[in-house]
Amino acid sequence: MPQVQMLSPDGVFEVPSEYAHYGKYIEKLTLDDFLKFYRDMARIRRFDNECTALQRQGQMGLWVPAVGQEAAQIGSGYAVGKNDHMFPSYREHGVAITHGIDLMSIIKMMRGVNHGGWNPEETRFHLYAIVLGTQVLHAAGYAMGVNFDGNVGTGDPEVDQAVITYFGDGATAEGDVSEALLFAAVNKSPLVFFCQNNQWAISSPVSAQTVVPLYLRGEGFGVPGIQVDGNDVLACYAVTAKHMDDARNGLGPSLIEALTYRVGAHTTSDDPSKYRPQEETDYWIARDPITRFEKFLRRQGVGDEFFQEVAQAGDDLATQIREATFAMPNPPLENIFKHVYTDPHPLVQEQQAWLENYESSFEEDSK
Repeated sequence: MPQVQMLSPDGVFEVPSEYAHYGKYIEKLTLDDFLKFYRDMARIRRFDNECTALQRQGQMGLWVPAVGQEAAQIGSGYAVGKNDHMFPSYREHGVAITHGIDLMSIIKMMRGVNHGGWNPEETRFHLYAIVLGTQVLHAAGYAMGVNFDGNVGTGDPEVDQAVITYFGDGATAEGDVSEALLFAAVNKSPLVFFCQNNQWAISSPVSAQTVVPLYLRGEGFGVPGIQVDGNDVLACYAVTAKHMDDARNGLGPSLIEALTYRVGAHTTSDDPSKYRPQEETDYWIARDPITRFEKFLRRQGVGDEFFQEVAQAGDDLATQIREATFAMPNPPLENIFKHVYTDPHPLVQEQQAWLENYESSFEEDSK
């Protein structure tokens, strides 16, 4: 099956006849929706680059860039419905902003101030999963529960729910993903597996991870798959929206492979120049998802004023993020000991007292 693409690298929009059932979702969008997609793609890239700079200046222990993957994340994120739940890995900053997550919450987590500063029950966007592949099993379990509760296929949009989980090509080598595919298929769970194939699992190319396209990985478990151009925001939106609708309507799980590219490092502790050729990166930069969508918008008559406005808004966001990060206080010391046990524990109290005395000794030495 060919890859689903609606925007060419030159920004020309066309829906192939065999994908008309996906194209119907684009027909429902307005120019305002297109502008919103572009704003968020540009905004998350500006945020991403600023966070890399902040990490280099010692403001965070680690940063996980998503530069190059904006179309896959913004497109799929806006396709998630108001009742649906999302289970991300640790790179889904773009999906996060489509559902109102405070960007400073992500920074606080990477800075070690908290373990995730948002409430999944309010946002339906669950906490980042640092351990590779675990979120896929979490999503499978949640989707099974949705099915058991009867919140699938009722025809009532206020009741029906679906679940989507995000993972990379590297995670497909984990047993967690195979187990999740199995359980989702057996239970006909309303779950969409969204694989962002960014070509590299840290330093391992996708060619070293699989001998068949990843969208076929689910077929042996009974989970149908589709491959989409992950640098085409409209295709990512339409395909995800269609499969989320199918899941809500009781048609079971599906797997989407979004073929994209991680332009930067795996994390800020990584140097991709050590393991991949610059020619490959240059090839993908020429297919940049934001540049592609800008070409499409200009074909729709959108002029320089809009793009200048977006660029200025990005600079303003970067300033706000930088100032807020530098002004961020350290969390109270006692937070280390909170929520360890439901009831007070003498050993924890002893450890807290020791640490407080230890910290106070530095204050006495400085006098």
